[in-house]
Amino acid sequence: MKNHTVKHCINKRSIITKSAMGAVLVAAMLAAAGCAKSADNGTLLEDAASRSQDEKSDYTYIDDEAIAKAGEVADTDNSQLVDQAIALVNQERTDAGLSELTVNKGLEQCAEVRAVECATSYSHTRPDGSDWWTVNSDLMYGENLASNYTTASSVVNAWMASPAHKANIMNSGYETIGLATYTTDSGDIYWAEEFGY
Repeated sequence: MKNHTVKHCINKRSIITKSAMGAVLVAAMLAAAGCAKSADNGTLLEDAASRSQDEKSDYTYIDDEAIAKAGEVADTDNSQLVDQAIALVNQERTDAGLSELTVNKGLEQCAEVRAVECATSYSHTRPDGSDWWTVNSDLMYGENLASNYTTASSVVNAWMASPAHKANIMNSGYETIGLATYTTDSGDIYWAEEFGY
């Protein structure tokens, strides 16, 4: 799953006979679509996920079993990397005149769950087929995912270059954040960034 491909980021107009010019054009199109690979071969899921604060259901979903399991396998070695990424996200927000996001421990646990789950199902659908926000429906309202970015600056830059991911980061309604990474035995690194009100 290291090289996640996004099929519809390239259209027929991007095919150019000169390979050098074609490579430049394809790279530019991928960057514009938010699907670009970084120098460290990271990839973004092509879209971010969000739901309205008004989307209330009759049930509250809190997946305690997944939270407990993720806590056992989540990366503690990457806490400095996570802290750097949150600082960069907050710098982007303050530069735009928005308030900083506060780290929420519950959202942090949700991010740990989602990062681990991405190793099995790299999507905004959980491995069991349920919606991404069902880890804790009381807290989760936005989600950005990425894989194989090895630095905080590369993943935040990639999210900011993608309109859908940037919209989550710059959402003026969000007040809280939880961010986590998970590294598989084969060295793939998954990022999950969760947002709340």
